[in-house]
Amino acid sequence: MTVRIARWSATHPGRAIGGWFAFVVLCLAAMSVAGIQQASQLDLGIGESGRADRMLDEGGLESPITENVLISPAGADADSAAAEITGRMAALPEVDAVGDPVTSPDGAAVTVPVTMTGDEEQAEEDVQALLDVTAGVQEQYPDLRVEQAGEASVMKGFFALLEEDLGTIAMLSLPITLIVLLVAFGAILAAGVPVLLAISSVGSAIGLYALASYAVPDGGTVTHLVLLIGMAVGVDYSLFYLRREREERAKGRGTLEAVEIAAATSGHSVVVSGLAVAVSMAGLYLAADVNFASMATGAILVVAIAVIGSLTVLPALLAKLGHRIDRPRVPVLWRLTNQQRPPRFWPAVLRPALRHPVATLVVSVVALLALAAPALNLKLANPDEAAFPRSLPVMQSYDRLVEAFPSTGAAHTVVVEAPAGEADGVRTALEDLAARTGDDENFAHDQEPVIAQSDDGRFSSLTVGVPFGPDTEEAAHSLDVLRGELIPATLGALPGATTAVTGDVAGGVDYNDNLAAKLPWIIAFVLGLAFVMMTVTFRSVVVGLTTVFVNLLSTVAAFGVLALVFQYSWAEGLLDFTSTGSVVVWIPLFLFVILFGLSMDYHVFVVSRIREAADRGLPIRAAVREGITSSAGTVTSAALVMVAVFGLFAAMRVIEMKQMGVGLAVAVLIDAVVIRAVVLPSLMALLGNANWWAPRWLRRSPAPVAAAGPEHELTRVP
Repeated sequence: MTVRIARWSATHPGRAIGGWFAFVVLCLAAMSVAGIQQASQLDLGIGESGRADRMLDEGGLESPITENVLISPAGADADSAAAEITGRMAALPEVDAVGDPVTSPDGAAVTVPVTMTGDEEQAEEDVQALLDVTAGVQEQYPDLRVEQAGEASVMKGFFALLEEDLGTIAMLSLPITLIVLLVAFGAILAAGVPVLLAISSVGSAIGLYALASYAVPDGGTVTHLVLLIGMAVGVDYSLFYLRREREERAKGRGTLEAVEIAAATSGHSVVVSGLAVAVSMAGLYLAADVNFASMATGAILVVAIAVIGSLTVLPALLAKLGHRIDRPRVPVLWRLTNQQRPPRFWPAVLRPALRHPVATLVVSVVALLALAAPALNLKLANPDEAAFPRSLPVMQSYDRLVEAFPSTGAAHTVVVEAPAGEADGVRTALEDLAARTGDDENFAHDQEPVIAQSDDGRFSSLTVGVPFGPDTEEAAHSLDVLRGELIPATLGALPGATTAVTGDVAGGVDYNDNLAAKLPWIIAFVLGLAFVMMTVTFRSVVVGLTTVFVNLLSTVAAFGVLALVFQYSWAEGLLDFTSTGSVVVWIPLFLFVILFGLSMDYHVFVVSRIREAADRGLPIRAAVREGITSSAGTVTSAALVMVAVFGLFAAMRVIEMKQMGVGLAVAVLIDAVVIRAVVLPSLMALLGNANWWAPRWLRRSPAPVAAAGPEHELTRVP
C-alpha cells in the first residue's frame, strides 16, 4: 500500500502537492471560522468536586470572580487609600461590587475585596482595568504598598508568561531544527523539506482540532502539545524517508525506484510508528478527563497528518526535485555527511554489545535501573499557585495576601441539594457546620464562613477557608474531616439531601484519586497494544516482548531523572527554577504515554533494518551490526531534533512545562543512545535466532513488497 501511494504521488507530483496545499488551506480556514472551543470549569470537573460544581451551576450559586487589593502598612493613610480604591473600583463597569475594607488578624494590613462581573474567561480580559486603578492609587500613596491579587490577575499574569515563553520557543525551534538537519544532510533543500512537512502538519492538525474541539473541548494545552509532537514526528518521518531515498540513489537507483524502495521500507516503518504513537495516546481517553482527552485528540490528529504527508506529498516533492534535493550544498557539511568510507564510530560502540552481550546487557540494565531508582520516591502534586514562578509580581502580591489573610487562599465549598421545603432546615444545618469549623484548627478563622441559597431554595452552599496550601497534607486532612465527620454529623440527617464538596483542595484530591484508579488500566492498555502491534508487524512474539521491555526501561529511567532534578534543589541554578519538592501530578502519565509512542519511532526503524539484513541471510550479530550502523545517522539526527525542541520547553519558566521538557528530552536521549546502541543490540545478540520466534499461525515467509521493474527486486522486509 505504501509503495502504491508513493508511486502515484511520484508520477503525479503536481496533483499530490496541490492536493496537500489545498488540504492545509482548508484546515487553516476551518480554524479561522470555527475557532477552538475551550473547556469550561464544569467540563474539567471530576468526581465529587465536579458534581458539586454542576450543582452550584444549576442553582446559580457559582462563586463570583473576586480580586483583593492589599494595602500595607495599616493606618490612617491605608484607610484613605482603601476609600480611594473603593470609589474608583465601584465606578468601573467591570466591577459588580466592592466590599468593606477588612483588617488582617495581626493588624498589619488592609484588604479591599472587589467582585467582578462576568465569568472566569471574561474576568481575565477585564481585570486590566482594575490593575490600572490599583497602580494609580499606588502612585498616589508612594509610602504605602498597594497591590492586587486574585484569580483573574494571577491567571492573566501566568498566561502572559506562558505565551511569552511559547512565542520564544516557536521562534527558536525552527532555526534550531534547520541547523540540525543541515548538519545531517549538508544541503539546504534536503534540510528544508522535513521542516516544511512538520509545519504544515502542525497547522493542519490545529485546524482540524478546531472542529473536533466542539466534541472534545480544549483543556488549555492542545495547541502547545500539537506544536511539540508535530515538529518532532513530522521531522522524524520525513527524515527516515528522505535518508533512505538518498541512500538508494547513492547506490545508482533512479529517482522513482529510490522513492519506491523508501516507501517499501521507511514508509512501512513510518506507518507502524504513527499507529504506535496514536495507540499510545488513545490510552489517555481511559482517564475520563477532558484535559487528557483533548491532548490525545490533538496528538493523534497531528501524528496521522504527518504520516499521511510522508506517504503522499513527500514522495511527490522528492520526485519533483530529483537530484536537486541535494542543492544548494553547504560545502564543509556536504563533504562530512556524504563520505563513502565505512563508519568507524558506531561499530566501535556496538563492539562490546556484540562480543559480550550478557555482560553488556546486565551492566546497562543495572545502570538504567539505578537511574530509575529515585522514581520510587516520586512525589506528585497538583499544579497550583505554589508552583507558579515567583518572578511574576502578581505572585509576590498573592503570597503577601495569603500570609495576611489565610481565607483568601484555599477554601472548601459544601453544596447541598434538597427539596425546596427543606431550605430552612438546610440553612440551620449549614450554620451548625460553620460553627463547628470555627473551633477547628483545620479551618481558617480570619473571616466568617459564607452561606448562600438559590432563589428556589433547592440548592445551598457554605464556603469556609483553609489556612494551608491547597496541595498540602494538612489541607487534604481538613477535607477528610469535613467529608468524613462534620458533614455527616450536621447534614447527614436531612431528608432527601445530597451533599458534595468542591474547591481547590477537593478538586485536587478527586483528580488524584481518579488518576490513581485509571492509571493501571491505561498502562495495561498501552503495553498490551504495543505488544500486539509489534508482534503482528514483525511476526515475532519475542520482538513484541523486547519492545515493551526496552521502552519501559527508558521511560522509568526518565522518571528517575525527573525525581532527581525537581524534588531536590541541586538543579535549581542550572535550570532556573525553585523546587517545589514534587512533580506535577499529570506529568508521569502523560510522559509514559507519549514516550512509549515516540520510542517506537526509533525502535521500528532500527528493528526493520535489522530484519532486512537477517532476511538476506546474515547471522544475527552481523544483521544487528548492519541494521544499527546503517540507521545510526538517521536515528541520531532525529533524536537531536527531538532533544533540541524538547530542551526548549525545559527552558520555560512554567514548572510543568519545564518538567515535561526535561522528561521528554532525557527519555529520547536515553532511548536513542543507550537503548538503541547498547541494550537492544546486546539483547538481540544474546537471543540469536530466537528473536524471530512466533507460533506457527503467526509466521509468514518474507516476500518482496514491491518491484520497481522486471529487472529489479526490492529489499525484503517483514
